[in-house]
Amino acid sequence: MDVAAKRSKAPRFYFNFRSPYSWIAYRDLMDRYPDVAQAVEWHPWWEPDADGERRMAEHGHHFPYTAMSREKQLYILQDVRRLTTDRGLAVSWPVDRGPVWEVPHLPYFRALDAGLGPAWIERVYRARWLEGRDICDRTTIAAIAAELGLPADRAAAAADDEELRGGRGLQALLTLSDAGAFGVPFFTHGYDKFWGVDRLPAFVDSVRSRSGPGAGSGPRARDTPPDGPLGADAAGLSDADFVVARSADPGHAGGCG
Repeated sequence: MDVAAKRSKAPRFYFNFRSPYSWIAYRDLMDRYPDVAQAVEWHPWWEPDADGERRMAEHGHHFPYTAMSREKQLYILQDVRRLTTDRGLAVSWPVDRGPVWEVPHLPYFRALDAGLGPAWIERVYRARWLEGRDICDRTTIAAIAAELGLPADRAAAAADDEELRGGRGLQALLTLSDAGAFGVPFFTHGYDKFWGVDRLPAFVDSVRSRSGPGAGSGPRARDTPPDGPLGADAAGLSDADFVVARSADPGHAGGCG
């Protein structure tokens, strides 16, 4: 286990495109706590396919997530409706047909290399939760990439890239396993862990209390929001030590996506 990862003093946000709770936490972070959004490391979190789980097992790791019951999924539909209504968000529920979560998450690294990591996050979230699109459809991913000025074919084929899967993709999975990120949204600050949308204010307090005067004015992680006002679109962000995380079901055990 990577003990250094657990002891990292940098605050981290493990985000996921599948989970509505992760999307809501993302919106809250960007809209209500832009200073913290700028300070955190952003780590993608997704459910690996069989190949990803095999690679993790070869390194002595496992994916720390437990599937939920149908009853809990039905509850989550109601809960997310309440949360989005309270925030003035008009959610459009997507339909997942045999999803492969590497498809929308692995292209994030391509976008990150092009300085468009934050823009990718914003656009994929919008496609899934506001437009109801299937983000595991490669044509959807190609279209999003083209909108952002990224090579559409490379983005659509990122899930098939052996170097990406066995390199940064695998490292992302190992990182979230080391962190014990068993659901999303998941936040860490040193040894402290925070799970779920309702724990975001406590995470924010933790980050702000340890940052001191001038927080947010220092070096940025590889993909954090820029200085100045933030709108609903995060296309202008940039970062310095962004790591990896994952995606989540319409709800994770515990009602946190």
